[in-house]
Amino acid sequence: MDKNSAALYKKIQTEVESYQNLQKSCVKMVKQRALLDSQLNENKCVLDELNLLGPDNKVYKLFGPVLVKQELEESRQNVGKRIEYISKELKSSTDTLARMEKDMQKHQETMAKYQQQWQVAAAMK
Repeated sequence: MDKNSAALYKKIQTEVESYQNLQKSCVKMVKQRALLDSQLNENKCVLDELNLLGPDNKVYKLFGPVLVKQELEESRQNVGKRIEYISKELKSSTDTLARMEKDMQKHQETMAKYQQQWQVAAAMK
């Protein structure tokens, strides 16, 4: 293997490693996004249930092993804030995932370019 081929091989290996690391991160981000999505849906269901309650209904919150009475409006506000926070996190993870996919595409293009150069170099021998 001559110097050009060795250098090209090293570049290909580096790109493959970068791509694989990005792919692993992407898988983690997809799992995190799915978890956030399920939490968001769960909290929306809780808010819907709280909205069905009248002012005379009682709401309890679980603190460790103890149920503590909580005001209905306070419960609605807490769940609303949680929904808002989860929605922001979900948007952030979606944006991050989109950036990762673009980076993966760039790595694929770079790998294809290096592989073509490798093939041309091999054909010239």
